[in-house]
Amino acid sequence: MPTVPPYTPVIEPNLLAKNALPTAHLNGPGPIAFNAGDLPTYDTKRTEILDYIRLRLGDGMVDVELDLDHYHLAIDQGLQRYRQRTHSSVEESYAFLNLMPEVQEYILPKEITNVRQIFRRGIGSVTGTTASQFEPFASGFLNTYMLVAGRVGGLLSYELFSQYQEQAMKMFGGHMNFTFDRVTKKLTLIRKMPGLSSGDPSETVMLWTYNQRPEVSIFNDPLAYPWIQDYAYALCKHMLGEAREKFATIAGPQGGTSLNGAALKSEANQDLQRLDDELKNYIDGSHPLTWVTG
Repeated sequence: MPTVPPYTPVIEPNLLAKNALPTAHLNGPGPIAFNAGDLPTYDTKRTEILDYIRLRLGDGMVDVELDLDHYHLAIDQGLQRYRQRTHSSVEESYAFLNLMPEVQEYILPKEITNVRQIFRRGIGSVTGTTASQFEPFASGFLNTYMLVAGRVGGLLSYELFSQYQEQAMKMFGGHMNFTFDRVTKKLTLIRKMPGLSSGDPSETVMLWTYNQRPEVSIFNDPLAYPWIQDYAYALCKHMLGEAREKFATIAGPQGGTSLNGAALKSEANQDLQRLDDELKNYIDGSHPLTWVTG
């Protein structure tokens, strides 16, 4: 019986150009790894969209006046519209950030669209593994209730201690207040972290972030890919209608030939409105809105 070779993840060499988040920017272990052989490449999917638009406009049977730049512009605008209007254009992730002593501002990678929360390792104003940063309450709970859980303690004790931890975090700086500018990608902490020396990080925190999905991921999404195709096709149809509307007719025998510029623009506007409505109906698998109070 033949043996199955072990799965070996492939490190994609061009992560930055494809809008994937390199965790090395956040002092992580390295680039994001995935098996590149499982997905069609970015260039392959983009070429498929180009052929879809070109053939639907009748290229090969009639003369289509659009150039290759117009097709690429329509695809880029479709991606931009999709990122603007739907929740599925971002992905939820976690990353680690080393906080430096007396530093409040950090510039995050451009792929990050929002920072939802910052998690610390401890419950007090100082955390870590050194003797001066020892947390006695957590250690006492571990020794008393967790290591001998069969004889003392129980779920009630664990629930009460969890509430104690939550209250201690509120009182002693366990929750970090911050602001994040999605344009400049600047994360500003509303406090300065102490440290033993200026060259060593004072603490490592975990960021709960939302990142832009790589374009190759959107192109391989079976729910998003048809929408991108149709939106780019509608934009190309509108651009073609703009060009043909410059002249009502072309001189020729028996009064010439009428161009369909106005009809193309009207059809394109209807298609664009329909596609925007489809995103409102979460046709791409996005999460619907939840209750909003206030």
